[in-house]
Amino acid sequence: MTDPAAPIAHLDPLPVVLAFDVFGTVVDWYGSIEREVAALGLGIDAGAFALAWRAGYQPAMARVRSGELGWTKIDALHRMILDDVVERFGVADRLDQAARRSLNLAWHRLDPWPDAVEGLGRLRRRFTLCTLSNGNLALLADMAKRAALPWDLILSAEVFRHYKPDPEAYLGVCEVFDVEPARMMLVAAHHDDLAAARACGCRTAHVARPLEFGPKVAADVAPRPGNDLHARDFRDLARQLGC
Repeated sequence: MTDPAAPIAHLDPLPVVLAFDVFGTVVDWYGSIEREVAALGLGIDAGAFALAWRAGYQPAMARVRSGELGWTKIDALHRMILDDVVERFGVADRLDQAARRSLNLAWHRLDPWPDAVEGLGRLRRRFTLCTLSNGNLALLADMAKRAALPWDLILSAEVFRHYKPDPEAYLGVCEVFDVEPARMMLVAAHHDDLAAARACGCRTAHVARPLEFGPKVAADVAPRPGNDLHARDFRDLARQLGC
């Protein structure tokens, strides 16, 4: 086992807090949503439905970030997107309000990637771990409880009333833990998220999730020179961080 006190020579100062993006980085949203939609027996392409639902995520948050919508948590935005997607897939008349409420909560039931729980457990021996997700607090708490994700603290855009990539989200984590940005490392599978964290002075670790969008859509997993670390998964990240 790696000595937990071993130094990480090329990181100076060493981060104290690791903040994790969640959707796609920690949990497999595509596979989880595809499975739940398929189980409804609607006779539609469940994978395409999952991708369409997720495709509405950034535009919906942009409406909040621009001020077009007041603060709206992700559960409500997911439901707005769902109401549109069921129309587009021609199944609106087969999903009543109760069925839509239940399906919307599928985002609370996302399965972790196979390496996530073990990798997080190893990292937690040395670092403080928190979420930094656009998902709302109840969603993240339900997900953590179901999947046994070992967070020290659950933080969300809901806490800061700013969706990523607003700088208030990243700097808000630093304020919560009273650390300089250089002592907080964002761990994410998404280059735009990592770039926004770097712009705030935070450290960044890219984790490759080639199947985030399913087997038919290629994810951008190429290393970027601006990141401090690039890892195959959380086990690899733990190894690189001496855990």
